[in-house]
Amino acid sequence: MSGTSLDGVDAVIVSFDHGRQRTLATAYLPYPDHVRREALSLHDAGHDELHRTALLAEKLARLYAEACHRVLASASLSARDIRAIGCHGQTIRHRPDWHYTLQVNAPALLAEITGIAVVADFRSRDMAAGGQGAPLVPAAHKAFFQSATHDRALLNLGGIANLTHLPPTDSRAAIVGFDCGPANILMDAWSQHERNIAYDAGGDWARAGSLLNPLLDKLFAHPFFAQHPPKSCGREEFNLSWLQGNLNGSESSADVQRTLLELSCHSAADAIRRWMPTIDELFLCGGGAHNTLLRERMAILLPGVRIDTTDSLGIAPDWLEAIAFAWLARQNIEGFAGNLPSATGATGERILGAYYPA
Repeated sequence: MSGTSLDGVDAVIVSFDHGRQRTLATAYLPYPDHVRREALSLHDAGHDELHRTALLAEKLARLYAEACHRVLASASLSARDIRAIGCHGQTIRHRPDWHYTLQVNAPALLAEITGIAVVADFRSRDMAAGGQGAPLVPAAHKAFFQSATHDRALLNLGGIANLTHLPPTDSRAAIVGFDCGPANILMDAWSQHERNIAYDAGGDWARAGSLLNPLLDKLFAHPFFAQHPPKSCGREEFNLSWLQGNLNGSESSADVQRTLLELSCHSAADAIRRWMPTIDELFLCGGGAHNTLLRERMAILLPGVRIDTTDSLGIAPDWLEAIAFAWLARQNIEGFAGNLPSATGATGERILGAYYPA
């Protein structure tokens, strides 16, 4: 998995027994700076895009292969022990309003290099069926975490934040999932721009700042926040240029960072109160789960809701999304649906992904 944050590749080896997941090994491979820069540049129109996209796909396939080799070595396993690689690819455009989403990937090359079958292109079938193509992880969240007794929500804090509501199994309420706004994408971009530091570890820099309520109100005026689910978003909506267009230039950079953290917290909490007000538990995953200040603020904004990370449910927050795409690959191979129409808006359940044999 390589996500909106553009930080690197998460690789996991997962064993499934009757749908239950067991993680055998994990590995992380950071993106070289030139790969991150090229992926970021392709989010906008530019010169010779087709050629640059093709070159990036090859570079990514070789990085994905290296991540596979590392995680296999850590588990003392070989390619013949693996049934398939689930590879999401790197999203560079996500435009459900124009009925397309684009993940840069070279799955045939990845299969050739690793000698392992690859399942890729997970989003396009859901979009063809009228869905947003995202978020796809709610179906895996249902398989892993739905409880008979608790009314739960999952908040994935990657570049973008997405929510999954998991009512108790005997409830008639639908499972829903949707993107609720930015998680780390703006905070990371501002930290990189102002301090040349990739992210604000623990939220310490934001803690040194103060909330700018007028700025928070301006940012919250973005029309995405008022949209009804199903909905999804990306860098097209939330990026550094958009943020800078809402600044007057007199703000303290630490105050801006604190306000961006509050935007992430308030948008998630507002979505929970609006669309899943019955929850009694909220579990955080993704890189933002390590942001201490963010967790503190979520607890204040959602009194009476137990807030923890998915560690307490048996899956480390850093690896859940990669595990989810392993599960989606398994769904493809077994011939099972991988989407939740109540989350994506598709007209029905669909088998997701394309299979590339070794």
